[in-house]
This record gives sequence, structure tokens and C-alpha cells, in this order.
Amino acid sequence: MISTISRMLLATTALTLTCQSALAGEAVLTVTHAGEVTTLDMDALQAMDVVEFETSTIWTEGTQTFTGVSLSTFLDDLGVTEGNLKATAINDYAVEIPVSDGVENGPIIAYMRNGELMSVRDKGPLWIVYPYDADPTYQTEVVYSRSIWQLDRIEVIE
Repeated sequence: MISTISRMLLATTALTLTCQSALAGEAVLTVTHAGEVTTLDMDALQAMDVVEFETSTIWTEGTQTFTGVSLSTFLDDLGVTEGNLKATAINDYAVEIPVSDGVENGPIIAYMRNGELMSVRDKGPLWIVYPYDADPTYQTEVVYSRSIWQLDRIEVIE
């Protein structure tokens, strides 16, 4: 007889594996630029140059390790050099992020936290994260407001 705890652990593991499998091939980010709409799945994002850094956030406890795509690299791949990005979350919350924020050693479009893909419940599947501990200029209300989680759409506004 399987105990209740064992059943819960098995169900949680199965759900995690199902969510990770579903992200492969499923669009997690829609990008609109110059009249073109592109959808990216998790595999496409993970195929881009990977960036990882440790930082604390005002939304989490202790130092976290974030892995994702540099916003700078992402913008370079799109050929975007100026303007703003309208970043929108699953719940339609939206912020504008200046393209000038996309600098080397700057923010990333994170898809992993502490080595695990992020679920919607855990601010995922995508979260724009700045290396807050690396530079005091990243520790402002303006930057915190740009740190959108549950990101699913980016529109380039030039």
C-alpha cells in the first residue's frame, strides 16, 4: 500500500515532468517586431547563448541562481537597437522596457531558477530578471517594475 505522502510525491513528480515536456514545442513567448509575429518555445530559447547569474530579489528569499537568455543577445538576434519593448504577462500586466537596458551583464529572460524550469505558480515560465546585487542602479523601483514575471509576449515599439 502506497502512503498518502508517496502518492503526493509521485503526483508532483509526474506533474513536473508533464509541465517540462509540454514546454518543449509549446510556444512560451510571442514576439512582435516590424509587423512580424514569431513564437518561441522553450527549446528555441534554450538554444540561444545561455547566461546564468546569482542575485537576491525583493520577491524571493536569499540568493537565487537565474538561467536564461541575455536581453542584449535577444535584441541582437532581433536586430533591435533602439526603442522600447512592451513586455506582457499571462495576466495581461504590461511594462515598457527601454532597449537600452539590454546591455552586457544586464537583465536576462530567465527560464530557470535554481536549476529548475519555473512554473506559472513560481513566476514562470519566463521572468525578466536584472542582476540586482551586481549594481545599485538595478535596485530601484523603476527597475523592479520592469522585472515582469509570467512573461509571454514582447512587442518591439520603435
